[in-house]
Amino acid sequence: MIITTRDTDDVVIFDITGEIRRSDNMETTLHHLVKTHLDRGKRKIMLNLEKVEFIDSFGVGEILASYISTQNLGGRFKLFNISKKLLLIFQITMLTKVLDIYEDEDCALRSFGQA
Repeated sequence: MIITTRDTDDVVIFDITGEIRRSDNMETTLHHLVKTHLDRGKRKIMLNLEKVEFIDSFGVGEILASYISTQNLGGRFKLFNISKKLLLIFQITMLTKVLDIYEDEDCALRSFGQA
């Protein structure tokens, strides 16, 4: 898994490539990276999952932990560019009822303007 971050105004976007899964050679986790930005005062977090090929239960847990950490600090957490395969996993785990999921980056960014 490769994660790059970029800022768009007050929104932090994590562009994720590869597989979100447990690995022995992990230097850091997605949740750790999200918490680092939360500690810096960022409260609007988005994950771009366009280039994610696979997610295991550890990866689902990382996304859920990131969501909870963001919510606990009064922030907002959104996902976008999700493949049909990943969306099915979120539907089976009922996370589509919890997570804010958008078709593309523009839609996700615009949603921050809503109350």
